Amino acid sequence: MTGDPMDERGERARAWFERLRDEICAAFEAIEAAHRGPLADRSAGRFERTPWDRPGGGGGTMAVMRGRVFEKVGVNVSTVHGAFSEEFRAQIPGAAESDGRFWASGISLVAHMHSPLVPAVHMNTRLIATSKSWFGGGTDLTPMFPDEAAAGDFHAALKSACDRHGADYYERYKAWCDEYFFLKHRGEPRGAGGIFYDYLDSGDWEADLAFTQDVGCAFLEIYPELVRRHMEAPWTEEQRHHQLVRRG
Repeated sequence: MTGDPMDERGERARAWFERLRDEICAAFEAIEAAHRGPLADRSAGRFERTPWDRPGGGGGTMAVMRGRVFEKVGVNVSTVHGAFSEEFRAQIPGAAESDGRFWASGISLVAHMHSPLVPAVHMNTRLIATSKSWFGGGTDLTPMFPDEAAAGDFHAALKSACDRHGADYYERYKAWCDEYFFLKHRGEPRGAGGIFYDYLDSGDWEADLAFTQDVGCAFLEIYPELVRRHMEAPWTEEQRHHQLVRRG
């Protein structure tokens, strides 16, 4: 694969990211519709999608929902192409050899919840191509209060996905996440962690795509389940204040 936006493999990756977006949005809207907890008197949230264009090539769609379970969640996809500046090319693998041309597609998600008892979450996966191509991304969970069961099940889902592709993937990518998302100003991890990977180019593009797809599927399987566990439970003003402080 190269930085050519018409590459067939790039088209397959783009289609996957958009399909995953659609399935995640449907799952989150189903949660909104099912909610019978503290904010059940409010209207169920629905995603609003806003397309955008990138000057220089490509664009994407922002999907944002403000609801009664999800205070705000964005599930965004983009597919862009163009050329890096000469100053920036040396920092990107393969960019100098492609005259700076690049192509990139991916999905990015951040969810913040009304309930301080439901963990926030981040997820993204992407494919980047210059004269080389690689996958990257990951997901991590941020409970506002310690939740060993949620953290354990989240990591178990990710480990299962990782173990199907490499015996060392989970431990390696978990450690990468722990380091990447360490909050130096607080001297602590951002939350319960997860996995993070980048520059994944094993030499088998199909295998790397399959792994990236499994990361997305693992997220789609486990996170809605974690939300449903506690979304009906009442919370206190003190718990909400703690959530807002942690979020800030």
